[in-house]
Amino acid sequence: MPYVNIKVTDEGVTREQKARLIKGVTDLLQDVLGKAPASTYVVIDEVAFTDWGVGGVNVEEWRKRHS
Repeated sequence: MPYVNIKVTDEGVTREQKARLIKGVTDLLQDVLGKAPASTYVVIDEVAFTDWGVGGVNVEEWRKRHS
């Protein structure tokens, strides 16, 4: 029973994009590991820029510095 947790920054990921991610990950686990789609769980968490850190600062600040 695979469980995959995808975390992305909260940038307006659409329902269609999420559906594609869920299907793609499910298909990949079936193709590579032979896991049954019916027992594969995929969870997508959207994280605010200020709650995701990189290089010692949150993503919002990091992007300001690197744009």
